[in-house]
Amino acid sequence: MDTADRLDLVSRHTQEVVTEDELEGLFEDGDPSAYIGYAPTGEMHIGHFTTMRKLADFLRADVDVTVLIADLHAHLDDNKSPFDLLDARSEYYRVAIEGMIDAAGADPDDVEFVRGTDFQLDEEYTLEMYRMAAETTIARTQRAASEVVRESESPNLGGLIYPLMQTLDVKALDADIAYGGVDQRGIYMLSREILPDHGGHSPVCVFAPLLSGLSGGKMSASDAASKVNLTDSPDEVEEKIGQAYCPAGDVEDNGVLEYLNHLVFPVLDVEGEPFVVERPEEYGGDLTYESYEAVEEDFVSGELHPADLKPAVGTAISEVIDPVRERLLDRPELLAEAYPETYGDE
Repeated sequence: MDTADRLDLVSRHTQEVVTEDELEGLFEDGDPSAYIGYAPTGEMHIGHFTTMRKLADFLRADVDVTVLIADLHAHLDDNKSPFDLLDARSEYYRVAIEGMIDAAGADPDDVEFVRGTDFQLDEEYTLEMYRMAAETTIARTQRAASEVVRESESPNLGGLIYPLMQTLDVKALDADIAYGGVDQRGIYMLSREILPDHGGHSPVCVFAPLLSGLSGGKMSASDAASKVNLTDSPDEVEEKIGQAYCPAGDVEDNGVLEYLNHLVFPVLDVEGEPFVVERPEEYGGDLTYESYEAVEEDFVSGELHPADLKPAVGTAISEVIDPVRERLLDRPELLAEAYPETYGDE
Protein backbone atom coordinates (compact mmCIF):
# COMPACT_ATOMS: atom_id res chain seq x y z
CA MET A 1 0.00 0.00 0.00
CA ASP A 2 1.47 3.36 -1.01
CA THR A 3 1.74 6.42 1.21
CA ALA A 4 -1.23 8.20 -0.36
CA ASP A 5 -3.57 5.29 0.36
CA ARG A 6 -2.32 5.01 3.93
CA LEU A 7 -2.83 8.74 4.45
CA ASP A 8 -6.38 8.48 3.15
CA LEU A 9 -7.22 5.58 5.46
CA VAL A 10 -5.90 7.29 8.56
CA SER A 11 -7.27 10.76 7.83
CA ARG A 12 -10.76 9.94 6.54
CA HIS A 13 -13.69 10.53 8.90
CA THR A 14 -11.52 12.76 11.09
CA GLN A 15 -11.85 16.42 12.01
CA GLU A 16 -8.18 17.37 12.02
CA VAL A 17 -4.67 15.96 11.57
CA VAL A 18 -1.77 17.82 13.19
CA THR A 19 0.02 17.74 10.85
CA GLU A 20 -0.61 15.90 7.59
CA ASP A 21 2.96 16.58 6.45
CA GLU A 22 4.29 14.94 9.59
CA LEU A 23 1.95 11.98 9.15
CA GLU A 24 3.13 11.57 5.57
CA GLY A 25 6.71 11.59 6.85
CA LEU A 26 5.92 8.80 9.31
CA PHE A 27 4.57 6.63 6.50
CA GLU A 28 7.57 7.36 4.32
CA ASP A 29 9.83 6.21 7.15
CA GLY A 30 8.01 2.90 7.75
CA ASP A 31 5.20 1.62 9.96
CA PRO A 32 4.36 4.11 12.73
CA SER A 33 2.68 3.36 16.04
CA ALA A 34 -0.53 4.92 17.35
CA TYR A 35 -2.42 4.86 20.61
CA ILE A 36 -5.82 5.85 21.89
CA GLY A 37 -6.75 5.97 25.55
CA TYR A 38 -10.12 5.34 27.16
CA ALA A 39 -10.82 6.04 30.81
CA PRO A 40 -13.16 3.25 32.02
CA THR A 41 -15.97 5.30 33.50
CA GLY A 42 -19.58 4.97 32.26
CA GLU A 43 -20.93 2.35 29.87
CA MET A 44 -19.58 2.50 26.34
CA HIS A 45 -22.00 3.68 23.67
CA ILE A 46 -22.33 4.47 20.00
CA GLY A 47 -20.16 7.57 20.32
CA HIS A 48 -17.26 5.38 21.43
CA PHE A 49 -17.96 3.04 18.52
CA THR A 50 -17.46 5.79 15.94
CA THR A 51 -13.95 6.51 17.26
CA MET A 52 -13.17 2.83 17.82
CA ARG A 53 -14.23 1.93 14.30
CA LYS A 54 -11.39 4.17 13.11
CA LEU A 55 -8.86 1.72 14.54
CA ALA A 56 -9.76 -0.63 11.69
CA ASP A 57 -8.47 2.04 9.29
CA PHE A 58 -5.24 2.36 11.29
CA LEU A 59 -4.70 -1.39 11.12
CA ARG A 60 -5.37 -1.51 7.37
CA ALA A 61 -2.78 1.25 6.96
CA ASP A 62 -0.18 -0.95 8.73
CA VAL A 63 -0.08 1.20 11.85
CA ASP A 64 0.80 -0.56 15.11
CA VAL A 65 -2.12 0.18 17.45
CA THR A 66 -2.18 0.28 21.24
CA VAL A 67 -5.35 0.84 23.25
CA LEU A 68 -4.75 2.23 26.72
CA ILE A 69 -7.38 1.38 29.32
CA ALA A 70 -6.66 4.46 31.41
CA ASP A 71 -7.87 3.21 34.77
CA LEU A 72 -6.04 5.76 36.91
CA HIS A 73 -7.37 8.57 34.73
CA ALA A 74 -10.92 7.31 35.39
CA HIS A 75 -10.38 7.78 39.10
CA LEU A 76 -8.53 11.09 38.82
CA ASP A 77 -11.33 12.73 36.82
CA ASP A 78 -13.56 13.68 39.75
CA ASN A 79 -13.69 10.06 40.93
CA LYS A 80 -15.95 9.07 38.01
CA SER A 81 -14.92 5.47 38.68
CA PRO A 82 -14.51 4.52 42.34
CA PHE A 83 -11.23 2.75 42.99
CA ASP A 84 -12.92 -0.54 43.87
CA LEU A 85 -14.61 -0.70 40.44
CA LEU A 86 -11.51 -0.03 38.31
CA ASP A 87 -10.64 -3.69 37.70
CA ALA A 88 -14.16 -4.66 36.64
CA ARG A 89 -14.67 -1.59 34.46
CA SER A 90 -11.26 -2.01 32.84
CA GLU A 91 -12.16 -5.59 31.89
CA TYR A 92 -15.57 -4.46 30.61
CA TYR A 93 -13.94 -1.78 28.43
CA ARG A 94 -11.50 -4.29 26.98
CA VAL A 95 -14.29 -6.74 26.09
CA ALA A 96 -16.42 -3.96 24.58
CA ILE A 97 -13.52 -2.51 22.58
CA GLU A 98 -12.53 -5.92 21.23
CA GLY A 99 -16.13 -6.37 20.13
CA MET A 100 -16.23 -3.01 18.37
CA ILE A 101 -12.96 -3.63 16.54
CA ASP A 102 -14.25 -7.02 15.41
CA ALA A 103 -17.59 -5.54 14.31
CA ALA A 104 -15.70 -2.91 12.29
CA GLY A 105 -14.05 -5.66 10.25
CA ALA A 106 -10.63 -5.81 11.91
CA ASP A 107 -8.94 -8.36 14.16
CA PRO A 108 -8.77 -7.31 17.84
CA ASP A 109 -5.80 -9.64 18.25
CA ASP A 110 -3.82 -7.15 16.15
CA VAL A 111 -4.28 -4.51 18.87
CA GLU A 112 -2.15 -4.33 22.00
CA PHE A 113 -4.08 -3.55 25.18
CA VAL A 114 -2.39 -1.86 28.14
CA ARG A 115 -3.78 -0.68 31.47
CA GLY A 116 -2.54 2.54 32.98
CA THR A 117 -1.58 0.80 36.21
CA ASP A 118 0.76 -1.44 34.18
CA PHE A 119 3.25 1.44 33.87
CA GLN A 120 1.95 4.68 35.39
CA LEU A 121 3.16 3.70 38.87
CA ASP A 122 6.73 2.98 37.74
CA GLU A 123 9.46 5.08 39.32
CA GLU A 124 10.72 6.57 36.05
CA TYR A 125 7.21 7.59 34.97
CA THR A 126 6.42 9.11 38.37
CA LEU A 127 9.64 11.11 38.57
CA GLU A 128 9.06 12.51 35.07
CA MET A 129 5.53 13.51 36.03
CA TYR A 130 6.90 15.41 39.04
CA ARG A 131 9.32 17.21 36.71
CA MET A 132 6.44 18.18 34.44
CA ALA A 133 4.39 19.36 37.43
CA ALA A 134 7.26 21.58 38.52
CA GLU A 135 7.46 23.21 35.10
CA THR A 136 3.78 23.53 34.09
CA THR A 137 1.39 26.13 35.46
CA ILE A 138 -2.04 25.37 36.85
CA ALA A 139 -3.58 27.69 34.25
CA ARG A 140 -1.87 25.79 31.42
CA THR A 141 -3.03 22.38 32.60
CA GLN A 142 -6.57 23.63 33.25
CA ARG A 143 -6.72 25.08 29.76
CA ALA A 144 -5.43 21.84 28.25
CA ALA A 145 -7.97 19.67 30.07
CA SER A 146 -10.96 22.01 29.91
CA GLU A 147 -12.86 19.90 27.35
CA VAL A 148 -12.09 16.57 29.03
CA VAL A 149 -11.98 16.82 32.80
CA ARG A 150 -14.97 17.86 34.89
CA GLU A 151 -14.27 21.36 36.16
CA SER A 152 -15.45 23.58 39.01
CA GLU A 153 -14.38 26.78 40.71
CA SER A 154 -12.28 24.66 43.06
CA PRO A 155 -11.14 21.69 40.95
CA ASN A 156 -9.74 18.51 42.43
CA LEU A 157 -5.99 18.08 42.11
CA GLY A 158 -6.53 14.88 40.12
CA GLY A 159 -7.94 16.85 37.20
CA LEU A 160 -4.71 18.86 37.01
CA ILE A 161 -2.51 15.77 37.06
CA TYR A 162 -4.66 14.16 34.34
CA PRO A 163 -3.24 16.06 31.30
CA LEU A 164 0.35 15.62 32.49
CA MET A 165 -0.13 11.87 32.75
CA GLN A 166 -1.82 11.74 29.34
CA THR A 167 1.18 13.58 27.91
CA LEU A 168 3.57 11.12 29.51
CA ASP A 169 1.51 8.21 28.18
CA VAL A 170 2.53 9.19 24.64
CA LYS A 171 6.18 8.80 25.60
CA ALA A 172 5.72 5.67 27.74
CA LEU A 173 3.84 3.87 24.95
CA ASP A 174 6.34 5.08 22.33
CA ALA A 175 3.47 6.38 20.18
CA ASP A 176 4.16 8.29 16.98
CA ILE A 177 0.46 9.12 16.62
CA ALA A 178 -1.93 10.21 19.37
CA TYR A 179 -5.54 9.54 18.37
CA GLY A 180 -8.71 10.66 20.13
CA GLY A 181 -11.77 12.86 19.97
CA VAL A 182 -11.26 16.54 19.21
CA ASP A 183 -12.07 17.27 22.86
CA GLN A 184 -8.57 15.88 23.53
CA ARG A 185 -6.96 18.58 21.39
CA GLY A 186 -5.88 20.82 24.26
CA ILE A 187 -4.07 17.98 26.03
CA TYR A 188 -2.25 16.78 22.93
CA MET A 189 -1.23 20.29 21.97
CA LEU A 190 0.33 20.45 25.44
CA SER A 191 2.05 17.15 24.65
CA ARG A 192 3.47 18.50 21.42
CA GLU A 193 4.74 21.52 23.31
CA ILE A 194 6.43 19.97 26.33
CA LEU A 195 7.31 16.35 25.49
CA PRO A 196 10.58 17.21 23.68
CA ASP A 197 11.84 18.67 26.99
CA HIS A 198 11.09 15.39 28.73
CA GLY A 199 12.81 12.84 26.56
CA GLY A 200 9.97 12.35 24.10
CA HIS A 201 8.91 13.72 20.74
CA SER A 202 5.93 15.73 19.55
CA PRO A 203 3.29 13.24 18.39
CA VAL A 204 1.27 13.54 15.23
CA CYS A 205 -2.31 14.09 16.39
CA VAL A 206 -5.39 12.65 14.72
CA PHE A 207 -8.71 13.97 16.03
CA ALA A 208 -12.13 12.43 15.51
CA PRO A 209 -15.17 14.71 15.43
CA LEU A 210 -17.51 14.79 18.40
CA LEU A 211 -20.84 13.74 17.01
CA SER A 212 -24.20 15.13 17.99
CA GLY A 213 -26.51 13.42 20.41
CA LEU A 214 -29.77 11.96 19.21
CA SER A 215 -31.63 14.67 21.08
CA GLY A 216 -29.83 17.38 19.12
CA GLY A 217 -26.74 19.23 20.27
CA LYS A 218 -24.03 17.55 22.33
CA MET A 219 -24.39 13.96 23.46
CA SER A 220 -24.93 13.73 27.22
CA ALA A 221 -24.01 10.82 29.45
CA SER A 222 -26.93 11.74 31.72
CA ASP A 223 -29.49 11.79 28.89
CA ALA A 224 -30.26 8.20 27.92
CA ALA A 225 -32.23 9.33 24.87
CA SER A 226 -29.21 11.13 23.41
CA LYS A 227 -27.17 7.99 22.80
CA VAL A 228 -27.41 4.31 21.89
CA ASN A 229 -25.78 2.03 24.43
CA LEU A 230 -24.00 -1.07 23.18
CA THR A 231 -26.36 -3.29 25.16
CA ASP A 232 -29.57 -1.67 23.87
CA SER A 233 -31.94 -4.18 22.29
CA PRO A 234 -32.91 -3.84 18.61
CA ASP A 235 -36.27 -2.44 19.70
CA GLU A 236 -34.60 0.10 21.98
CA VAL A 237 -32.22 1.19 19.24
CA GLU A 238 -35.01 1.66 16.72
CA GLU A 239 -37.13 3.51 19.29
CA LYS A 240 -34.28 5.93 20.11
CA ILE A 241 -33.56 6.59 16.45
CA GLY A 242 -37.27 6.95 15.76
CA GLN A 243 -37.53 9.69 18.40
CA ALA A 244 -34.25 11.37 17.47
CA TYR A 245 -33.85 14.97 16.36
CA CYS A 246 -33.91 14.81 12.55
CA PRO A 247 -35.81 17.73 10.98
CA ALA A 248 -36.54 17.34 7.28
CA GLY A 249 -33.79 18.72 5.08
CA ASP A 250 -31.63 19.88 8.01
CA VAL A 251 -28.19 18.32 8.54
CA GLU A 252 -27.08 20.63 11.41
CA ASP A 253 -26.70 18.77 14.74
CA ASN A 254 -28.39 15.79 13.10
CA GLY A 255 -27.09 12.75 14.97
CA VAL A 256 -29.05 10.35 12.75
CA LEU A 257 -27.12 11.49 9.68
CA GLU A 258 -23.81 11.78 11.54
CA TYR A 259 -23.91 8.18 12.76
CA LEU A 260 -24.93 7.02 9.33
CA ASN A 261 -21.92 8.85 7.88
CA HIS A 262 -19.24 7.99 10.44
CA LEU A 263 -20.31 4.53 11.59
CA VAL A 264 -22.79 2.76 9.34
CA PHE A 265 -21.32 3.56 5.92
CA PRO A 266 -17.70 2.75 6.87
CA VAL A 267 -18.83 -0.66 8.15
CA LEU A 268 -21.02 -1.28 5.08
CA ASP A 269 -18.06 -0.32 2.91
CA VAL A 270 -15.92 -3.04 4.49
CA GLU A 271 -18.72 -5.55 3.96
CA GLY A 272 -19.33 -4.39 0.39
CA GLU A 273 -23.00 -3.71 1.13
CA PRO A 274 -25.22 -0.73 0.18
CA PHE A 275 -27.53 1.19 2.49
CA VAL A 276 -31.16 0.44 1.68
CA VAL A 277 -34.16 2.55 2.67
CA GLU A 278 -37.40 0.63 2.36
CA ARG A 279 -40.40 2.65 1.19
CA PRO A 280 -43.90 1.70 0.01
CA GLU A 281 -44.28 1.67 -3.76
CA GLU A 282 -46.84 4.45 -3.50
CA TYR A 283 -44.06 6.73 -2.18
CA GLY A 284 -41.52 5.76 -4.80
CA GLY A 285 -40.32 2.35 -3.62
CA ASP A 286 -37.03 1.39 -2.00
CA LEU A 287 -33.92 3.56 -2.27
CA THR A 288 -30.43 2.09 -2.47
CA TYR A 289 -27.35 4.16 -1.65
CA GLU A 290 -23.68 3.40 -2.23
CA SER A 291 -22.43 6.52 -0.45
CA TYR A 292 -23.39 8.80 2.42
CA GLU A 293 -23.16 11.84 0.14
CA ALA A 294 -26.01 10.48 -1.97
CA VAL A 295 -28.16 10.04 1.14
CA GLU A 296 -27.51 13.57 2.31
CA GLU A 297 -28.26 14.99 -1.14
CA ASP A 298 -31.67 13.27 -1.22
CA PHE A 299 -32.38 14.25 2.39
CA VAL A 300 -31.64 17.93 1.78
CA SER A 301 -33.65 17.98 -1.45
CA GLY A 302 -36.65 16.37 0.20
CA GLU A 303 -36.51 13.18 -1.85
CA LEU A 304 -35.74 11.25 1.35
CA HIS A 305 -38.07 11.96 4.30
CA PRO A 306 -37.05 11.45 7.98
CA ALA A 307 -39.94 9.04 8.40
CA ASP A 308 -38.32 6.74 5.85
CA LEU A 309 -34.71 7.42 6.84
CA LYS A 310 -35.04 6.78 10.58
CA PRO A 311 -36.24 3.15 10.46
CA ALA A 312 -33.48 2.28 7.99
CA VAL A 313 -30.81 3.92 10.15
CA GLY A 314 -32.19 2.28 13.29
CA THR A 315 -32.02 -1.15 11.70
CA ALA A 316 -28.53 -0.52 10.32
CA ILE A 317 -27.14 0.71 13.65
CA SER A 318 -28.70 -2.22 15.49
CA GLU A 319 -27.05 -4.62 13.04
CA VAL A 320 -23.69 -2.89 13.44
CA ILE A 321 -23.73 -3.13 17.24
CA ASP A 322 -25.31 -6.61 17.31
CA PRO A 323 -22.04 -8.60 17.68
CA VAL A 324 -20.88 -6.22 20.41
CA ARG A 325 -24.23 -6.50 22.17
CA GLU A 326 -24.04 -10.30 22.09
CA ARG A 327 -20.48 -10.31 23.39
CA LEU A 328 -21.43 -8.13 26.36
CA LEU A 329 -24.73 -9.83 27.19
CA ASP A 330 -22.92 -13.17 27.20
CA ARG A 331 -20.98 -11.79 30.20
CA PRO A 332 -23.72 -10.71 32.63
CA GLU A 333 -21.37 -11.14 35.58
CA LEU A 334 -18.96 -8.64 34.01
CA LEU A 335 -21.71 -6.05 33.55
CA ALA A 336 -22.93 -6.61 37.12
CA GLU A 337 -19.43 -6.17 38.57
CA ALA A 338 -18.65 -3.07 36.48
CA TYR A 339 -22.02 -1.33 36.89
CA PRO A 340 -23.74 -2.80 39.95
CA GLU A 341 -26.16 0.11 40.14
CA THR A 342 -27.55 -0.85 36.70
CA TYR A 343 -27.02 -4.61 36.37
CA GLY A 344 -26.33 -5.80 39.92
CA ASP A 345 -29.84 -7.02 40.66
CA GLU A 346 -30.31 -8.90 37.40
